[in-house]
Amino acid sequence: MLLLLTANSEKTVTVRYTETAPKIDGYIEEIWNSADSASDFIQNMPYEKEKPTDATLVYLLHDKNNLYVAFRCSTKNAPPVCQLSGISDYAVIYIDPFGSKTNAYYFVVTTSGNYDDGMVLDDGAWTDDSWDAVWYKAVKIYPDHYEIEMKIPFKSIRYKKGLSEWGVNFKRYITGKQERDYWTEVLQKDGNKVSNFGKLLGVNPQTKGYYFEVYPEGFVRYDKYEGEAARYKPRASMNVKWDITSQTTINATALPDFAQIESDPFSFNLSQYPTYLTERRPFFVEGQDVFQFNNAMTFSPLEIFYTRAIGKSVENEPVSILGGLKLTHKSENWNIGLLGAYTDTLATEPKKAFSVLRIKKSVFENSDLGILFSGMRANEHNYNYALSFDGDYRSANNQFSLQTAMSERNKKYGGALSSGYYGLIKDIWAISSSVEIVNDSFDVSEIGYVPWKGLNRYFFSTGLIKRFPKGQVRVLSITPGFSIIKEPFESQFSQNGILNVSCVFRTNWSFYSGINYGKHYEMQQSYIYRDLYANASYNDVKYECNLGFDYYYNFNYQQGYPAYAGDNWLSLDYIIHPKVHLELTAEVWPEWDAMNLIRNATSLITPRIDYIINKSISLDIFSEFVTASEQAKINKTNLIENRIGFLFSWNFSPKSWLYIAFNDYREQNDQGRLVNISRIGAIKAKYLIYF
Repeated sequence: MLLLLTANSEKTVTVRYTETAPKIDGYIEEIWNSADSASDFIQNMPYEKEKPTDATLVYLLHDKNNLYVAFRCSTKNAPPVCQLSGISDYAVIYIDPFGSKTNAYYFVVTTSGNYDDGMVLDDGAWTDDSWDAVWYKAVKIYPDHYEIEMKIPFKSIRYKKGLSEWGVNFKRYITGKQERDYWTEVLQKDGNKVSNFGKLLGVNPQTKGYYFEVYPEGFVRYDKYEGEAARYKPRASMNVKWDITSQTTINATALPDFAQIESDPFSFNLSQYPTYLTERRPFFVEGQDVFQFNNAMTFSPLEIFYTRAIGKSVENEPVSILGGLKLTHKSENWNIGLLGAYTDTLATEPKKAFSVLRIKKSVFENSDLGILFSGMRANEHNYNYALSFDGDYRSANNQFSLQTAMSERNKKYGGALSSGYYGLIKDIWAISSSVEIVNDSFDVSEIGYVPWKGLNRYFFSTGLIKRFPKGQVRVLSITPGFSIIKEPFESQFSQNGILNVSCVFRTNWSFYSGINYGKHYEMQQSYIYRDLYANASYNDVKYECNLGFDYYYNFNYQQGYPAYAGDNWLSLDYIIHPKVHLELTAEVWPEWDAMNLIRNATSLITPRIDYIINKSISLDIFSEFVTASEQAKINKTNLIENRIGFLFSWNFSPKSWLYIAFNDYREQNDQGRLVNISRIGAIKAKYLIYF
């Protein structure tokens, strides 16, 4: 009886076939009356399991080629917020067209007309908004409600052929009350798990042929560097995407332009490791969920495939990529990816061939096992290969991750291991732990990002996580723990005691703070490590604020000795108009010397203004100031770097863009004057031809 009741509690909605396609204009016309509907939403935030402030009704239809979705959202008790440049009310559909119970697509439309799409990965552990599709949407606001319509071509998504039941969930966000309502029950401790989705019944795509994209790009760039004549670089490139089947896709690129519209932001790095850079290049972003490792709260994957290693910059000059090819296949239980790329030469960089193979299989419904191979070969004396095996086991609120890896770099072999566990007992007691062991000879420097060769790290934490259904406090967390670390090339282990405290309020405030303390061994020196940090944040309809500090005593690799250092930050976002968004970020890094006297303070201040002309056109202007103050004295402050830039972008057609960008970068010279180092301007057009 219990099993029967549990099975019957799963929500279902049927998508019915229509010969007449609804018009996507934000008006729910008579044709929608033939559709089945989803209602009875349940509040997730701020009050779990409560009835929503206003009712939501969702209709679903489909024809041979498209899935149609319509939201009717009542606003009798909470008027909608509409801001092109900020948060607005919105509605979301999530679909799992493979029945994977781990990954899903999502499609969002706001009351201001903005939209987004992406993927939910690892059973809701994180989302990836880099995935981009061609689909259609419209919204209209009425006196007591608003209506959203969506048309999602089956060609735009991957799905398992013949599967008539898809996972599905719906979400509505009410900005004025910061309220999240879901169709299926979503508990705050769980998040929006794909494995808890309801069922979409009666799906039967009958589309003929498969999606094909031809993506030509034209680019004109202006470069002016100090001491050099100005250069103009016109070029063209071609990208192709072909969905061979509803589950298999080929991506190809020839002479791609991977120039970033904005430079990587300034970073202040006192460690011995290089700064990690995020990926923004379209060829690598497309389908990256297949190649990535799963994320967990305490698991740090060994990144033996780091896309920024392909076409990396050498002495500020990017290495050109001559071409690339990528094949991805998705099914209910299998994800397979194969990637190849070939890079050109520079004065100090030979031509290189890169290859990657990823295979991942689902087991036990929403757990998985995987294998990844990555390699680079320039010649028989210059190569780098790596192979890893990984697995994730998920059960209720428990997740265990394990990865082992082997590397070969020019006949030098090494191994590494990383694992992590997170669990929640009785919904109030959290346990987390991790282990990371990297052999001294483990080397993926040409293909991955695991720079800490020789590192051994062990971590354990356990403590209280209490959620309150009513009252001002929503979540309180107190988690003590400890870590044991053997730094590279050290013979002794460092020890840390850790205490973290966090509190989330229903008044939109949140706080966290913590302290680390212990004896460290680093660079053949011993010292007492201490770290004190705190952060507070607030968000509202019109503005967001985040401020905090982190003061610590550890090894300063820039100076070569242990010393105090700190990080202080402040960020303010303010919507001064529905179309105008102001942002100010400021960060200050003070440094002390070996005598505990303040030696220097480096600061980064970046004002930015975003003007959203309409839902397709925007203008972004920023100025980045980097200053240094001797002994942290204001009267001894020097502006050492300044970057000014703007970006005009126009999304004139699905996945088609016109960019106009400019960056002016200046540095302080030996005479203390700020001189121009580079001026870079670009006009770029990308046009999608699809059928």
